[in-house]
Amino acid sequence: MSDGEGVVDFVVVAYREAGHWQVESVSRQFGHDLGRIVEVLRQRPGDGGALAFVSVDEDFFYAVRLAGADVRLLLSDVTAATDWPMARDVVERLRLPLPDDDDAVQPAGDLTIFADLGVDPMALAAICDDIDCYPDEMLMRIAARAGFGPQLDDVLP
Repeated sequence: MSDGEGVVDFVVVAYREAGHWQVESVSRQFGHDLGRIVEVLRQRPGDGGALAFVSVDEDFFYAVRLAGADVRLLLSDVTAATDWPMARDVVERLRLPLPDDDDAVQPAGDLTIFADLGVDPMALAAICDDIDCYPDEMLMRIAARAGFGPQLDDVLP
């Protein structure tokens, strides 16, 4: 698959400041580089850290949550790592083996990444396992449970 500039659908950053969610869109180019996403998150002042959602080719998403020096990651579909360098970066950062072509579609990483925001691991797994949903729909469901659904909806393309 091509990893050209057009494959990243969107990159959104969210953080709480003074008790209110701030959600903003950032350059899609950042979605190709996990290190750059972490840098962007370090620049956000969030009360409990900051998080980023990256939607790729209407196929999968990855989420990054930064709190202090702690970087937490979630990939909605581990099999995406067989075709997409950015998904492979997430899998490698998680120190997981690369999937085989016949592996099942399933999330990889920290399913507790949003637990303190009201998205428990079972609910998050169910959202990621819904193969009939596009990444933006999955992310809207996560954001709605976490309390920033309207703000995310306002910035999505």
